[in-house]
Amino acid sequence: MVTDNLAVLFVASEADGLIKSGGLADVARALPESLKQLGQDVRLCIPAYSRIEGVHEAPVVLDTELTFWPHTQYRVRQLALGEVCVYAIECERYFDRPEMYAEHNQAYMDNGERFAFFSAACLDMLPKLNFKPQIIHSNDWHTGLVPYLLRQRYRDNSFFHRIRSVLSVHNAVFKGVFSYDELRCIPEFHTKHVPEAAVSASHITMLKAGVMTADKIVAVSPTYAQELKTELGSHGMGREFQQRSGDLVGILNGCDYQTWNPATDTLIPANYTQELDSLLGGKQACKAALQQRLGLPEVSNAMYGMVCRLTHQKGIQYLLPILAQFLEHNVQMVVVGTGEIGMATKLKALAEQFPDKLRFIEAYDNELAHWVEAGSDFFLMPSEFEPCGLNQIYSMAYGTLPIVRSVGGLKDTVIDYGQNAPEATGFAFYDPSPEQLLITMLSSLLLFEQQPEKINQLRQRAMQQDFCWSSAAKHYLELYRSAIEKETIYR
Repeated sequence: MVTDNLAVLFVASEADGLIKSGGLADVARALPESLKQLGQDVRLCIPAYSRIEGVHEAPVVLDTELTFWPHTQYRVRQLALGEVCVYAIECERYFDRPEMYAEHNQAYMDNGERFAFFSAACLDMLPKLNFKPQIIHSNDWHTGLVPYLLRQRYRDNSFFHRIRSVLSVHNAVFKGVFSYDELRCIPEFHTKHVPEAAVSASHITMLKAGVMTADKIVAVSPTYAQELKTELGSHGMGREFQQRSGDLVGILNGCDYQTWNPATDTLIPANYTQELDSLLGGKQACKAALQQRLGLPEVSNAMYGMVCRLTHQKGIQYLLPILAQFLEHNVQMVVVGTGEIGMATKLKALAEQFPDKLRFIEAYDNELAHWVEAGSDFFLMPSEFEPCGLNQIYSMAYGTLPIVRSVGGLKDTVIDYGQNAPEATGFAFYDPSPEQLLITMLSSLLLFEQQPEKINQLRQRAMQQDFCWSSAAKHYLELYRSAIEKETIYR
């Protein structure tokens, strides 16, 4: 019997407002908050990284050790994110470090053991805290062992009877591959025979363990759910996702419009709305301020922005070969991000070659990201793959037209002007090539220069789009209820 109000434990390796490295943290904050607003008893569990401000002063609600071998000692400290209760699992040997996952671009050697322990502790703490969720929602490989342990370790434990598991796949390129010897803290792995997780005779992937044992699997956009069933789109796990296709759904991530709203954003130089005079005046003021901040000439030329990690996933390899040719036109561009050294080096050289047109800021700067969204006319996201993407949604909210490769969540959120001009909210291409990106960028520039009234219509239509988290949360509630009603084949 499914009640209207559910108890949910949301398990993630990071959460915005406490500690963040990427989009997973945005979801780990926004989705529990939205579920809470819908009347659900949702609680969040993350590692108690020493970098979390005030974590070691937070009250201890549990001081214990793992009931199962190796009986690792840990504490649970209680924090809060808005109205959401947060359980932070404290274990100095694993989480008292300068960073979450890596230092100097080198992953911690014991990451497998660290997050295997975290997965085990998330379950171990529940009866000791007397909190019995109906749903445990884990995220990506870091918590992929939660569904596995729920199935294997606790299948005959009456406390865990009827608890269902959901696994969100935010990015299947990261699978958490480790040898059995690196996961000695999980006694179920001592036989070195774990078909639900194995990728070879000596290694397992924690993501596969979750995919093969969770009651429901959710991709962060409908198109990405379909892509995961292919070998290319899943980066080698197509067969596993095909096997679980009956329990795989896609739910598009929401947007935090409290943070990303040009009418109320306190970080940008001028606020504005979708009303045309406000939009034009606000965008002009924000562009001028961005040009001043970057030391670019204050001209009315089209401004192209890009804020991302410098990786192949984000399509930098499509931009670099055609960027010099594009910059010969009456345009300006700003790229903000860090990542692969070779890509950064090429961007620096191009910025020197075009000092009045291109700025490359090698940094992570949240305020500057808001300035780029508000001050640009177009926002580049030519991703090789993009499970959901958020910047294209932020861009539309700011009347900044996204230029995207039509994959994953980008396909689900951006309507291409070339394919459907009356409903368009941006520009899209599909073929993964520099030439197609250049054609699309030139098409946007031509429209900007020759038909500004069309650009303004596109801007206003983009700003009218609504990807709110409250809507996404209702879809998650439907998924949770279907998981609870399911007669699972696993337990």
